[in-house]
Amino acid sequence: MITSVTLEAAATPTAPALVLRPWCVDDVAALVEASPDPGLEREDDGLRWVRAQERGWAAGVRFGFAVLEAAGGAAPARLVGNVVLKEVASGKASAEVGYWTAAEARGRGVAPRALEALTAWSLEAFRADGLEHLELLHQVDNPASCRVAAKCGYTYDRTLASAPPAHPLDGHLHVRRAAA
Repeated sequence: MITSVTLEAAATPTAPALVLRPWCVDDVAALVEASPDPGLEREDDGLRWVRAQERGWAAGVRFGFAVLEAAGGAAPARLVGNVVLKEVASGKASAEVGYWTAAEARGRGVAPRALEALTAWSLEAFRADGLEHLELLHQVDNPASCRVAAKCGYTYDRTLASAPPAHPLDGHLHVRRAAA
């Protein structure tokens, strides 16, 4: 069973390195400030969400990572996003990935670098359990997510019909297969 993992994405000429680590209670205030989710507007909402991430890790079915941007000198790392591997099960050929990036960090390559780190780890860590491919789903009105998917080698598979309330709009399904 995987209890904790820290992943890294290298710095680029224009952006600092990223560190991906499991969410913890110390992240709640930064989560509430950075999250685009309107359901995470208060600290008690953030705490419930972080506790759910911890339960997912403990159950081995959902692996959520806080994405932190390394800071220079003695400054603390800054929360810039989230990536998650979900719906993992032994013997199941697929799992789903998801992500979000804090508004002030968009346009700096955070999402593709964090998603690529998560993807590489996921396909390696769960290969022996039968994981063969990852799925990325986003609403059709989100062209930025289409670009992130393409940058990370997720190919467009098909358009899925809306399924309100969880999925109010049609969605694009992208797939990335493990290397043979």
